[in-house]
Amino acid sequence: LRRLRERGAPTRVIAFTVFDTDDRIIGAVEAGAAGYLLKGAPSAELFEAIRIVHAGGSLLQPLVASTVMRHVATQGRPSTTPAVSLTAREHEVLERLARGMSNKEIAAALGVTERTVKFHVASLFTKLGAANRTESVTRAVQAGLVSL
Repeated sequence: LRRLRERGAPTRVIAFTVFDTDDRIIGAVEAGAAGYLLKGAPSAELFEAIRIVHAGGSLLQPLVASTVMRHVATQGRPSTTPAVSLTAREHEVLERLARGMSNKEIAAALGVTERTVKFHVASLFTKLGAANRTESVTRAVQAGLVSL
Protein backbone atom coordinates (compact mmCIF):
# COMPACT_ATOMS: atom_id res chain seq x y z
CA LEU A 1 0.00 0.00 0.00
CA ARG A 2 2.79 2.40 0.86
CA ARG A 3 4.50 1.78 -2.47
CA LEU A 4 1.27 2.31 -4.37
CA ARG A 5 0.72 5.59 -2.54
CA GLU A 6 4.33 6.70 -3.09
CA ARG A 7 3.93 6.03 -6.82
CA GLY A 8 0.78 8.10 -6.90
CA ALA A 9 -1.34 5.14 -7.97
CA PRO A 10 -5.04 6.02 -7.81
CA THR A 11 -5.78 2.60 -6.31
CA ARG A 12 -8.33 2.42 -3.49
CA VAL A 13 -7.75 -0.55 -1.20
CA ILE A 14 -9.82 -2.38 1.38
CA ALA A 15 -7.78 -4.56 3.71
CA PHE A 16 -9.77 -7.78 4.13
CA THR A 17 -8.03 -9.94 6.69
CA VAL A 18 -8.25 -12.12 9.79
CA PHE A 19 -5.75 -9.90 11.61
CA ASP A 20 -7.41 -7.64 14.16
CA THR A 21 -4.33 -6.57 16.10
CA ASP A 22 -3.87 -2.86 16.68
CA ASP A 23 -0.53 -2.71 14.88
CA ARG A 24 -1.93 -4.38 11.74
CA ILE A 25 -4.97 -2.11 11.65
CA ILE A 26 -2.98 1.09 12.27
CA GLY A 27 -0.33 0.00 9.78
CA ALA A 28 -2.89 -0.58 7.03
CA VAL A 29 -4.66 2.74 7.64
CA GLU A 30 -1.40 4.66 7.79
CA ALA A 31 -0.29 2.94 4.58
CA GLY A 32 -3.39 4.22 2.84
CA ALA A 33 -6.12 1.59 3.17
CA ALA A 34 -9.50 3.19 2.53
CA GLY A 35 -11.23 0.37 4.36
CA TYR A 36 -10.45 -2.43 6.78
CA LEU A 37 -12.77 -5.39 7.15
CA LEU A 38 -12.29 -8.55 9.12
CA LYS A 39 -12.93 -11.87 7.42
CA GLY A 40 -16.22 -13.19 8.59
CA ALA A 41 -17.95 -9.91 7.84
CA PRO A 42 -21.31 -10.57 6.18
CA SER A 43 -21.17 -10.47 2.39
CA ALA A 44 -23.62 -7.55 2.34
CA GLU A 45 -21.15 -5.57 4.48
CA LEU A 46 -18.31 -6.44 2.11
CA PHE A 47 -20.34 -5.36 -0.93
CA GLU A 48 -21.33 -2.09 0.79
CA ALA A 49 -17.68 -1.43 1.66
CA ILE A 50 -16.70 -1.93 -1.97
CA ARG A 51 -19.40 0.50 -3.11
CA ILE A 52 -18.38 3.12 -0.52
CA VAL A 53 -14.66 2.88 -1.28
CA HIS A 54 -15.26 2.85 -5.04
CA ALA A 55 -17.29 6.06 -4.65
CA GLY A 56 -14.35 7.73 -2.91
CA GLY A 57 -15.34 7.11 0.69
CA SER A 58 -13.78 4.99 3.37
CA LEU A 59 -15.12 2.38 5.73
CA LEU A 60 -13.93 0.87 8.96
CA GLN A 61 -15.87 -1.67 10.96
CA PRO A 62 -16.75 -0.33 14.44
CA LEU A 63 -14.09 -2.48 16.15
CA VAL A 64 -11.47 -1.25 13.68
CA ALA A 65 -12.62 2.38 13.99
CA SER A 66 -12.27 2.12 17.77
CA THR A 67 -8.69 0.93 17.38
CA VAL A 68 -7.84 3.81 15.04
CA MET A 69 -9.46 6.39 17.31
CA ARG A 70 -7.70 4.97 20.39
CA HIS A 71 -4.41 5.23 18.50
CA VAL A 72 -5.09 8.83 17.54
CA ALA A 73 -6.14 9.75 21.07
CA THR A 74 -3.01 8.25 22.63
CA GLN A 75 -0.54 9.81 20.22
CA GLY A 76 0.11 12.65 22.65
CA ARG A 77 1.30 14.88 19.83
CA PRO A 78 0.04 18.38 19.29
CA SER A 79 -2.47 18.65 16.51
CA THR A 80 -1.08 19.23 13.04
CA THR A 81 -4.51 20.32 11.90
CA PRO A 82 -4.82 24.09 11.78
CA ALA A 83 -7.78 25.75 13.49
CA VAL A 84 -10.89 24.83 11.56
CA SER A 85 -14.15 26.70 11.61
CA LEU A 86 -17.18 24.50 10.93
CA THR A 87 -20.79 25.46 10.45
CA ALA A 88 -23.29 23.96 12.86
CA ARG A 89 -24.50 21.59 10.13
CA GLU A 90 -20.96 20.52 9.23
CA HIS A 91 -20.37 19.74 12.88
CA GLU A 92 -23.55 17.62 12.98
CA VAL A 93 -22.39 15.74 9.89
CA LEU A 94 -18.89 15.30 11.35
CA GLU A 95 -20.27 13.86 14.59
CA ARG A 96 -22.22 11.30 12.60
CA LEU A 97 -19.21 10.51 10.40
CA ALA A 98 -17.28 9.80 13.58
CA ARG A 99 -19.99 7.30 14.56
CA GLY A 100 -19.47 5.49 11.26
CA MET A 101 -22.80 6.47 9.73
CA SER A 102 -23.24 6.33 5.95
CA ASN A 103 -24.39 9.34 3.92
CA LYS A 104 -27.83 7.79 3.67
CA GLU A 105 -28.04 7.35 7.45
CA ILE A 106 -26.80 10.88 8.07
CA ALA A 107 -29.34 12.27 5.60
CA ALA A 108 -32.18 10.44 7.34
CA ALA A 109 -31.02 11.56 10.80
CA LEU A 110 -30.75 15.20 9.76
CA GLY A 111 -33.79 15.30 7.49
CA VAL A 112 -31.83 16.32 4.40
CA THR A 113 -30.98 14.68 1.07
CA GLU A 114 -27.95 12.47 0.50
CA ARG A 115 -26.75 15.07 -1.98
CA THR A 116 -26.74 17.69 0.78
CA VAL A 117 -24.78 15.34 3.03
CA LYS A 118 -22.26 14.71 0.24
CA PHE A 119 -21.82 18.47 -0.10
CA HIS A 120 -21.12 18.81 3.64
CA VAL A 121 -18.74 15.83 3.62
CA ALA A 122 -16.81 17.35 0.70
CA SER A 123 -16.64 20.64 2.58
CA LEU A 124 -15.32 18.84 5.66
CA PHE A 125 -12.64 17.12 3.55
CA THR A 126 -11.53 20.51 2.24
CA LYS A 127 -11.56 22.27 5.60
CA LEU A 128 -9.76 19.41 7.35
CA GLY A 129 -7.32 18.75 4.51
CA ALA A 130 -8.48 15.15 4.35
CA ALA A 131 -8.75 12.75 1.44
CA ASN A 132 -11.38 10.43 2.91
CA ARG A 133 -13.83 9.91 5.76
CA THR A 134 -11.37 8.13 8.03
CA GLU A 135 -8.74 10.82 7.64
CA SER A 136 -11.30 13.57 8.21
CA VAL A 137 -12.47 12.00 11.48
CA THR A 138 -8.87 11.39 12.56
CA ARG A 139 -7.95 15.02 11.91
CA ALA A 140 -11.11 16.23 13.62
CA VAL A 141 -10.29 14.18 16.73
CA GLN A 142 -6.72 15.55 16.70
CA ALA A 143 -8.07 19.10 16.41
CA GLY A 144 -10.54 18.54 19.23
CA LEU A 145 -13.53 19.09 16.96
CA VAL A 146 -15.13 15.79 17.84
CA SER A 147 -14.58 13.16 20.52
CA LEU A 148 -15.39 9.50 20.58
